[in-house]
Amino acid sequence: MKFLFDLGGVFFDWDPNYFYKDIFETDEERIYFLNKVCTNEWNIMQDAGRSIKEAEQELLPKFPHYKKQIKMYYQNHRKMIKGTFGSSIKVFKSLIKNNYQCYVLSNWSAETFYGPDKSMIQDYPFLKEFNGLLISGEDKLIKPDLAIYRLAIKRFDLIPRETVFIDDKLENIEAAKILNFKTIHLSNPETIEKEINKFLT
Repeated sequence: MKFLFDLGGVFFDWDPNYFYKDIFETDEERIYFLNKVCTNEWNIMQDAGRSIKEAEQELLPKFPHYKKQIKMYYQNHRKMIKGTFGSSIKVFKSLIKNNYQCYVLSNWSAETFYGPDKSMIQDYPFLKEFNGLLISGEDKLIKPDLAIYRLAIKRFDLIPRETVFIDDKLENIEAAKILNFKTIHLSNPETIEKEINKFLT
């Protein structure tokens, strides 16, 4: 059995609210900004390979009064990570120790993952221990598009029915099932050990 992990929601507790709660004076304005300006739909385009510069250029003419806050989004991307889920890291390290191959398939902007100053791998050394990383922004593909799963299969030499895919988003799990991956829909990282053990017995 091999294991294919998502990162956000599985290993990283990432949420723009963690940063912007200290930027806006009211919850109402923060909620408006993240639902109407720097939205999830806008952010995921960077995960799909659009540059941060292009992303900002799209919003600035529409919301000139939020220029400062828009520019803050990617300058402070790491501050949106509250921390890591220790339960997931513990299980991952145990799998590696027991010679299971573990890979990453993550929707993440290549620019925020790899730099410009310090990569996520430098900040979070456990990422070095994976057998391979597929970061969506690098390949300009994104979950739940089946093409990115097929790329992972090819790149990591996976047999889907012998690979467990772990993700916190149901739409990504459903896509993996189409290609016959075994799956864990991880709605609570504290349950990861119990869920993975089902595939080890």
